[in-house]
Amino acid sequence: MNPRAELYDASSIHSYRWPDTEYGRYAERYLLPLLKQGSGHYVRNVRARLFVLSVDGIPVPVTVNEEEYDNSYVCSPYTHYVSYAKQELALLGSRTLIAALEALLTGIGLALKLSRFNRVVHVNNWLLSTNLYPALSGEQWESALDALLTAFPEHAVVFRSLNPALNASELDRLRRRGCLLVPSRQIYLLGTDEPDFGNAKVRWLLKRDGRLAGKLGYEAADAQGMTEADLPRIEELYRMLYLDKYSYHNPQFTQPFLANALREGTLELYGFRKNGRLDAVLGFYVREGAMTTPLFGYDTSLPKELGLYRMLSARLIELARERGLLLHESSGAAQFKRNRGARAEVEYSAVFARHLPIGRRWSWTALERLLNLIGVPLLRKYKL
Repeated sequence: MNPRAELYDASSIHSYRWPDTEYGRYAERYLLPLLKQGSGHYVRNVRARLFVLSVDGIPVPVTVNEEEYDNSYVCSPYTHYVSYAKQELALLGSRTLIAALEALLTGIGLALKLSRFNRVVHVNNWLLSTNLYPALSGEQWESALDALLTAFPEHAVVFRSLNPALNASELDRLRRRGCLLVPSRQIYLLGTDEPDFGNAKVRWLLKRDGRLAGKLGYEAADAQGMTEADLPRIEELYRMLYLDKYSYHNPQFTQPFLANALREGTLELYGFRKNGRLDAVLGFYVREGAMTTPLFGYDTSLPKELGLYRMLSARLIELARERGLLLHESSGAAQFKRNRGARAEVEYSAVFARHLPIGRRWSWTALERLLNLIGVPLLRKYKL
């Protein structure tokens, strides 16, 4: 029997029966408020139409955009490949190379807008930096693709956050179906689920980092030790790191998003307090043997020598090891993560655009070739 895919929006979701599984209950707690309140209520810099695609009863979130060039990169390919990429150029360190690539990105950006580059449907989009995938078969993912092409025939269909270590079968199936595999970033995976995890240096670093909290008078906290009174501070800590220090193109979580995470457990929250004040926080979720941390922040106004980042990272790795999970560490802080045993993988977006007019699909084809020719070698050379 062929898989069955049905699309639901805010007006029809009442007729959908959420599956009584761990994943189904999680999806209901996470997605139903988003559908009812709208994307901007929970992620400040996202404007998108939201849907739930039921594939043989399994819910998969879908976002649909037309332009919205100022959206966070979680919904805007233009922001990811042009706006955010320009900010990342500073990491290269070479003025000549930065100037050349900035000019190239400006030209590419103009061409992409002309091709209506942001007219896209994102599959399995939880509005997070990393979207871990539920367990669907290749036939089911193809059925999802077919349903979305029927519903949105003028949009490119994009599967973000795919990497060869976690999504080899999905990548192969979608490539054979005709999807372009467009590189997006270099991410880091830590095999805390491996029995021989970590060499002597890694174990020493983690042990040292793990002792920091006690030495500095910090107390560990989990969600049971947090209340709604902590939400403004949690929002502030995330803003200090992910927005102020890195980029406002990252998803800007609102207090309603954080309140739902705390109340419903859509993110598992942990942190560190000193004298009653929360100075560091992380929030992760788990899917199919992997965990990732879309919420991560600490008080960057405090002295760097305190080691809040090291403290928080050590706690995250400890949690992953206790549960026997692969830790998806997303991108950034490359050398720090490598030193603690993480391995690099190139992450891809699988993009189906062959149904579009040539004036629109050329942008994805050209981008795939350009990034494989220039982007991936730069990522690997500079270990970004």
